[in-house]
Amino acid sequence: MGYWQGKVAIVTGGSSGLGRAIAATLAERGAKVVIAARGAEKLQATAAELSAQGREVVAIAADVTRQADVERLVAETIARFGQIDCLVNNAGRSARGAAIDTTAEEFAELMELNLIGLVRLTRAAMPQLLANRGHLVNIGSLAGKTAARYMGAYSATKYAVSAYSQQLRMELGPQGLHVLLVSPGPIARDEPRSYDAAKTADLPESARKPGAGVKVNLIRPEKLAERIVDCCERRRSELVVPGKARLVFAISQLWPDLGDWIIRKMS
Repeated sequence: MGYWQGKVAIVTGGSSGLGRAIAATLAERGAKVVIAARGAEKLQATAAELSAQGREVVAIAADVTRQADVERLVAETIARFGQIDCLVNNAGRSARGAAIDTTAEEFAELMELNLIGLVRLTRAAMPQLLANRGHLVNIGSLAGKTAARYMGAYSATKYAVSAYSQQLRMELGPQGLHVLLVSPGPIARDEPRSYDAAKTADLPESARKPGAGVKVNLIRPEKLAERIVDCCERRRSELVVPGKARLVFAISQLWPDLGDWIIRKMS
């Protein structure tokens, strides 16, 4: 019997991209998977497609910025499957714009989705995760380890996800919770992401590219999903892709000026 056989996972942002890939990988390895996202039609189509391949995947439309939706998502998952063993906090979005041109209201809006929604769902699922010595997977970013130019409020929100993940690891790890922080570079998408034209009009063309023009190869979501699930099985604390970015993180902490110079050269 495989590790995931009989386990139950929730994956937010599960209708496309990395979330869909993680859901597919978990289901393929035997987990019962609940995918959640705001768009019900696309979510149902994804669940039907994955279920047609012999996997047990259920769609529950939910907005992680709404407490009632979060509570319903957790309650319906438990009612259907009886438990929660893994929560993948993947819902979120990127941004573009100069930091000084990003208003406090825009910071608050992105923080609500990328951090507060994650906190909201984590708290709701935590009794189950602790009871089952389960897995909490938070999807961060390279930008949540070393800030990049022209990403508006995004880096700040992902730095917060990194800090929250470490704090939970320190506080609840001794009680059996596994916390995995995933910090990937830009991920390949089937459809290009669009940004507010007013926010990008005065930015370099490279800022409109994936990762704000960071000079790393795009990551295939299917390959990243496999690595994430493997890291859960091994109960690893962090996954950084590409791994060489760890050196830049270390340099930026020890020698900030040198770190800034390297990041400018890489983006």
